[in-house]
Amino acid sequence: MNKVIDLKKIRTTAENYYRNGDFYCSEAVVKTIKDEFGLSISDDIIAMASGFPVGIGGSGCTCGAVSGGIMALGLFFGRTQAKDIKVNKAMSLSKELHDIFRGNHKSLCCRVLTKDMTLGSSKHMEQCISFTGEVAEETAKIIIRELNLEAK
Repeated sequence: MNKVIDLKKIRTTAENYYRNGDFYCSEAVVKTIKDEFGLSISDDIIAMASGFPVGIGGSGCTCGAVSGGIMALGLFFGRTQAKDIKVNKAMSLSKELHDIFRGNHKSLCCRVLTKDMTLGSSKHMEQCISFTGEVAEETAKIIIRELNLEAK
């Protein structure tokens, strides 16, 4: 992969998928990373992300955008063979993404992040659109760094 990755495009694309109602947070992050990095895998990976929005199926737990980012990191650094030590890499990078988001927002709990907001309100939508773009961009930064790719 010798492609130059456009971080601003990644953020904007993920935000627009959510803003336009095409995909929810986790799906938007996974689709954007898959497409922008040119991964030749099935779109079934996007379907796998469909249960994470609104804090895992609407339960208000872990932010769906972060869940999508962790799934995307797994596409690059996760394991497919039993007992492969590669899992350590995926876990440490996932923790890094978690820590970045938590550092920026103090919580990963959707219920906390959307406290005092009506689900679907313009305030809620704008915040989640922003989180989706932010996580897609931070995920891309980690991938770029780890694969020694070029970003603009």
